[in-house]
Amino acid sequence: MIIFGLLIIVFGFSNGGHSVGLSNLWTNGGFFANGIRGFFLSFIFATLAFGGVEMIGITAGEAEDPKKSIPEAINNVFWRILIFYVGSIGVMLSLYSWNKIGTDGSPFVLVFSKVGIPAAAAVINFVVLTAALSGMNSALYVDGRMLYSLSLNNNAPKVFSKVNKSGVPYVGILFSTAVAMIAVVLNYFFLLKFLNIFHQ
Repeated sequence: MIIFGLLIIVFGFSNGGHSVGLSNLWTNGGFFANGIRGFFLSFIFATLAFGGVEMIGITAGEAEDPKKSIPEAINNVFWRILIFYVGSIGVMLSLYSWNKIGTDGSPFVLVFSKVGIPAAAAVINFVVLTAALSGMNSALYVDGRMLYSLSLNNNAPKVFSKVNKSGVPYVGILFSTAVAMIAVVLNYFFLLKFLNIFHQ
């Protein structure tokens, strides 16, 4: 998506009559157009970008050469966040001014729809879904191994220490999958009712 957006900026494809370029980053109010309060509030959401970094340490036990691979993985976190998070937002705002995007739906989908490429919206939705599934897969990986480790240290039921022929703690993974499915059902049917209990 970043490369696709850069091509639009460089070659100047139509975006419905609005300007395209880096100038969109500092025009229309510039940085902190609505004050610095929003900047600090954004840290709540920005912490999600760092969620999962701890998985690097958990995978160390299964790495072939942890002394080499783990430091490399940790050092790559900074660059990945810079490119895939900050970079994608920079490209998006260069394509379309922040005050023209709106809040109805994904801003990335809205931007590409506004620049006249509605097919890109379907691609982005597919990428987002794939990323969500990848994140869930990582969570199940960590959950299974955490329950396995807790079980070996007598901090969880012994059943979680069972592994298959490949050494995969399948009981912990199946248990985590079941809990995740229950959470989805509760979120879909009872979340608002549950939150209203605390709200009242």
